[in-house]
Amino acid sequence: MLRSALKVLARDDVEEALALCDQDPVANLFVAARLRALRGDPRRHGGEIWGWYEGGSMRAACWSGANLVPVNASEQAVEAFAYRARRSGRQCSSIVGPAHMVLGLWQHLQASWGPARDIRANQPLMAMSSAPSVEPDPLVRRSQMSELELLVPACVAMFTEEVGYSPVAADGGAVYRAQVSGLVAAGRSYVRMDETESGPVVVFKAELGSVVPEAVQVQGVWVNPRYRGQGVAAPAMAALVESVRREVAPVVSLYVNGYNTRAIRAYERVGFQTVGTYATILF
Repeated sequence: MLRSALKVLARDDVEEALALCDQDPVANLFVAARLRALRGDPRRHGGEIWGWYEGGSMRAACWSGANLVPVNASEQAVEAFAYRARRSGRQCSSIVGPAHMVLGLWQHLQASWGPARDIRANQPLMAMSSAPSVEPDPLVRRSQMSELELLVPACVAMFTEEVGYSPVAADGGAVYRAQVSGLVAAGRSYVRMDETESGPVVVFKAELGSVVPEAVQVQGVWVNPRYRGQGVAAPAMAALVESVRREVAPVVSLYVNGYNTRAIRAYERVGFQTVGTYATILF
């Protein structure tokens, strides 16, 4: 029964799946962005989306690509997605999304996919749709292609600090550099620079990971260790929020590790509120 109720979605299924995502637009932002890519050019979306049907209607979905990301998944849907994932073998580097769904998937997959490198079971999902509560940093702006030589090392440092290993692979970092370059070219990279005696340095940087007309999800927030504890984060994020709400989408969201209380306090000062809980299983 489980197998017959699950199918790989095609372009014709996108609108129904987007309506499913709209039940919780902030929590489902990542998958909604992938669905829009599927609607535009199926060859470019980089994975597949599974739909779970009950009574002829789509009740849940799951993105399967570099990440495994569930949407609106009941216990029965979680079981079906886990069954499909086991059959396909692990192709993702993480399972991420609403905590109860992610942890449910992991319960079914742990025996065949384990062990995980890290389990982050409590990641507050935060969002805001109003003007920031602190004065924006006027030096925060969109990154420029001419700054890649400074920006890429900052991105590598953030990734390594956050995930626990370097994203620079055997190719010398060419693929990762291309990803960073693509975000800069798309206007989805923000930076604050400082001029020092030894030249310019990145003080703050962040990217817009998933973007739809209604909302964006910020990723890769990083403050240079030399500038931490100096009140950089809140004004910098306020500037990013102001820019995004003016030029991209009315709602800005992100998720953060529950143990990172300093970051949570900074986001709360800006005006972010907790609207849910994510979890991430890292491989």
